[in-house]
Amino acid sequence: MTIDHPEHRHPEHAIVIASGGLDSTVLAYWLAARHSRLTLVSFDYGQRHRVELDHAAEIARLLLSPHRIIDLTSLGALLTGSALTDTSVAVPDGHYTDESMAATVVPNRNAIMLDIAVAVAIAVRADAVAFGAHAGDHTIYPDCRPEFVERFARSVQAANEGLLVPGFQVLAPFLTLTKTDIVRVGEALAVPFARTWSCYRGREVHCGTCGTCTERQEAFRDNGIADPTVYRAA
Repeated sequence: MTIDHPEHRHPEHAIVIASGGLDSTVLAYWLAARHSRLTLVSFDYGQRHRVELDHAAEIARLLLSPHRIIDLTSLGALLTGSALTDTSVAVPDGHYTDESMAATVVPNRNAIMLDIAVAVAIAVRADAVAFGAHAGDHTIYPDCRPEFVERFARSVQAANEGLLVPGFQVLAPFLTLTKTDIVRVGEALAVPFARTWSCYRGREVHCGTCGTCTERQEAFRDNGIADPTVYRAA
């Protein structure tokens, strides 16, 4: 399992897109372990699981890092047709299939968030933006694929020539990892998994049956690690 890439250096100051979930939290701890200064940026786009923002704030507090929530609710209201932003679309249960996973796509979500994160990075002179896309997302989410990250990084350089600090990077170090791999990395870093949120239903506790809850449970089970999550269906 390879995470570090020979072409990448560890940033001095990274703007981390932090959802409050497993992937972005492990990413934040992974960067912190490499002595990067972090600013965590979260987005309120009207997601039905808005509770995740409270978890992102808690992770930032534990890491002693600044946390900013950016209001995109007016945009989210226009992004109908996704189970994450449209209450008329049901959150799918069980193992993800291509069809059920497609119901959770929010159009251009990562690209929008990354563009904003880059603007923040320029303003505060950070030398990287980072997000937790991983291999399990590649099939359905176009903005989680390696080719997207590569092309986005090139567009950042073109769109912000003369504004970026030298050596600026767009980091997605988990692109080749599965959710199971990410939990393994997080366990080694003593990530407080109980403080993270995955469930797309956004109730008081994880539902235990939606695709993200199913994936979360399997990642712990496949690693032989106790899952600290409280599930409603348990």
